[in-house]
Amino acid sequence: MRKIRRVFIVLGLLLGSGFALQASALDMEKAKEIYGPCAACHGEFGAGGKKGEYPRIAGQLPKYMEQQLKAFQSQARLNLPMYPYTKERELPDEDMKLVVAYLTQIELPTKQPVFSDNDGALVRLLAMEKVMIVPRAEGDIEHGQAIYQKNCAACHGKAGLGRGMFPRLVGQYTSYLKKQVDAYLKAERPHDEETAKEGVLYTLQAKDVQDALAYLTSIQEVEQ
Repeated sequence: MRKIRRVFIVLGLLLGSGFALQASALDMEKAKEIYGPCAACHGEFGAGGKKGEYPRIAGQLPKYMEQQLKAFQSQARLNLPMYPYTKERELPDEDMKLVVAYLTQIELPTKQPVFSDNDGALVRLLAMEKVMIVPRAEGDIEHGQAIYQKNCAACHGKAGLGRGMFPRLVGQYTSYLKKQVDAYLKAERPHDEETAKEGVLYTLQAKDVQDALAYLTSIQEVEQ
């Protein structure tokens, strides 16, 4: 039970950590063991589930995931079920580094795989389970591109892949992103170092946000 409690912290991570472990240095068996209980919600490959109720955490930036862990620990980001599990006694640093590094190095294809006649059912099933295709969101893509590049790209990157402490957005569920935007606007979730009612999100109209989200879903195929 202790191990399961420790691992549930990852369920609340929306995403990557500041740990510099390389994929080649990972103890993959141990990493998968730590991550195991998380797969019930986030999927075997960290793709999330239930149409965005559980976010994608695979391929997320490492520094961002570490930042969110610290926010859960300090309750700067309120999530009461997560609070006791983010304590060091519940998730040792070495386990935290390992599971975050494991999630960071997972790549999820954005196109359907091409199979040969010799590929069996199991090969096809495993390949399809790793595909992450976010449905196109409704909106004015051209306007959304202008909004995103002007207001969001400096932090989240021109292609939405994130940068440093700022998470990747492309390839994430639209419903999840919209939920987080709403949480920021209601001051239910802190946004960087900004105080309440400050920051770029408060300058955008609802249509701007929706169009930017539509734009992000239109460029997901260029992330690989």
